[in-house]
Amino acid sequence: MAQLGKIPATVITGFLGAGKTTMIRNMLENANGRRIALIINEFGDLGVDRGIINGCGIEGCAEDDVVELANGCICCTVADDFLPTIRGLIDRDTPPDHIVIETSGLALPKPLVKAFNWPEVRSRVTVDGVVAVLDGAALRDGLFAHDHHAVQAQREADENLDHESPLEELFEEQLHCADMVVLNKTDLLTDEERTKVEADIRAELKKPSVKIIATEHSRVENAILLGLGAAAEDDLDSRPSHHDDGHEHDHDDFESFVVSLDAVNDPAALEKRLIDIVRQYDVLRIKGFLDVPGKPMRHVVQGVGERFQRYFDRPWADTENRRSELVVIGLHGLDRAAIEAAIKAA
Repeated sequence: MAQLGKIPATVITGFLGAGKTTMIRNMLENANGRRIALIINEFGDLGVDRGIINGCGIEGCAEDDVVELANGCICCTVADDFLPTIRGLIDRDTPPDHIVIETSGLALPKPLVKAFNWPEVRSRVTVDGVVAVLDGAALRDGLFAHDHHAVQAQREADENLDHESPLEELFEEQLHCADMVVLNKTDLLTDEERTKVEADIRAELKKPSVKIIATEHSRVENAILLGLGAAAEDDLDSRPSHHDDGHEHDHDDFESFVVSLDAVNDPAALEKRLIDIVRQYDVLRIKGFLDVPGKPMRHVVQGVGERFQRYFDRPWADTENRRSELVVIGLHGLDRAAIEAAIKAA
């Protein structure tokens, strides 16, 4: 009852390629008249996620219902970018029924949840829940290992390895702040693998009440995702963070750049090159749009690791400049020139 009259907001976290954007598309497509506003915190120089969501022709999803924050990590730009955006949404003549915030894979969720205690928004918005989307196949393959002490001991025993693990720390931050975990891509797991992955996740969670929802292709009903009633901004003490001592986190371990291409006649051949590039240059994520000659629709490319998806999402507008652009995301030190040359190779 304490949250009566407040607009609920759902924070969706998850590492690169876990399936956040796909889950949000499903959510908007099944809104059933509910006015949902979306705030996207895109990591990279190209607003791919906004374009994918706007491009899928969702009925009732207006252009101004999707707001992109591309000026850095959302948890680092709360005062400058995020709070003014929230105020703009709730001050509309017809405010949204629900606000959904898709964070980048680099964002710490706790500072964002804390921001809802600011006087400008506290009386009008509440964090209905924090949902962490996880890539089940990646976890099965040992990415972002949950036994932190064992991994740390191995690293300390090897003088050639760094003792810091920023990816693992980000993963833990997202789990520790979550009210619900969506274990995605379970179609790629055997029953035994899924059982082990779920047990590993459960061992890492700090709150026994957190539910783990297993799914394929990010399909989760809105009745499950929305309406958690967590009031997370009032429950910060149960969401431990590595940064509770006030130290700033560092994103220097990641970088991204955009590659502009000519029209792409053979998307399948390009996909093969991209998979080779991921293997050779340790790229985490590639995503973007392609102009395929003779095709009236834009072609979307999304890849995490060596797993890629491609599909036509919407017709090119008559006034639109048909183009091909890809965002490449990886750890700091990517060989940009070599990767760009490989992408553009005939």
